[in-house]
This record gives sequence, structure tokens and C-alpha cells, in this order.
Amino acid sequence: MAYIPRLKQEYKDKVVTALTEEFGYKNVMQVPKLQKIVISKGVGAAVADKKLVDHAVDELTKISGQKAVATLSKKDIATFKLRKGMPIGARVTLRGEQMYEFLDRLVTSALPRVRDFNGIKATGFDGRGNYNLGIVEQIIFPEIDIDKVNNISGMDITFVTTAATDKEAKSLLTELGLPFQKN
Repeated sequence: MAYIPRLKQEYKDKVVTALTEEFGYKNVMQVPKLQKIVISKGVGAAVADKKLVDHAVDELTKISGQKAVATLSKKDIATFKLRKGMPIGARVTLRGEQMYEFLDRLVTSALPRVRDFNGIKATGFDGRGNYNLGIVEQIIFPEIDIDKVNNISGMDITFVTTAATDKEAKSLLTELGLPFQKN
């Protein structure tokens, strides 16, 4: 028997029925799903030191469990001494079982390690059912060894859903375990 991540099983068993009751979907295929999670990290100081991008790629690979890629600049910006095609960040796109595994680790072990944590803000929705979350320190993830970090930096996490509205997306992400702040 194949391994199924805990959150994926929970989505099939509980989340689908809860969202169907809340929004009155007639078909199971109408229920919003989590399509992908994109983790990206910009490294502004990479213009001067190319090794910083390699460190960012390594950190994102450890955090996500999937190989991250370096992102390249799209155009020249003279004031930042930036040339087109220079590596300036890193990103990784998670789908399927790795996406659910990352979300489980984010909710159960990483977010509770944030200093003075009261929940995540519900203002990161884009109007199309996607949610953006900014993390200030990468050391909240247990996969990162604090002694080997050269500089503390943040990252952006984007949750892409099939939800049509922000209300549906918030309900989906709440059912999956993201701790939103109470109003």
C-alpha cells in the first residue's frame, strides 16, 4: 500500500465534506483544492556575492524536500549594478504529496516556533483565491541548522488554490490547518 500524507487524507475525509456543507457544492469536483505551494526567496546582496544564491538554494532545498532553482534577473538595473541573467534569488514549486508534507511541517512545527505568534494575517489574499505569506526568519524551520546560517533572511510562500473567491480559499486553508488571526 502506498504512503498517503496525513493532510491529503484529511482533505479527502473531512475538508471536502466541511466545505460542501458550508458553501453548498452540488459536486465533489466543485470543492476547492490546493494546487501548488511556491516558496521563493530574494537575495538582494547576490549582486556582490554569488555564493549567497547557492546558500539560498541549499536552504530552500532542505526546507521543501525538493531541489530549488536559482531565479535570474529579467532586465538590467544600473543603480543596483544588476545585469540581465544574473542570479538574484531562489524558488521551488511543490505539488502533490510533497506539497501536503511541507504544509503539514509548516503548520505543526515551523509556525509555532515564530516569536510572539498570534496567527497569520488574513490580508494576504489576492482576490482570485490565492494566499501569500511572508516569513521573516528562515530559522523557524527545524531543517535549518542555526549554527550554519550566515545571515537570517525571510521568504515568501504562495498557496495557489482552485477557489474562485477569497472566502472559499480562506475556508479551505483554515480547514487544512493554517492558523489565521481572530478578528
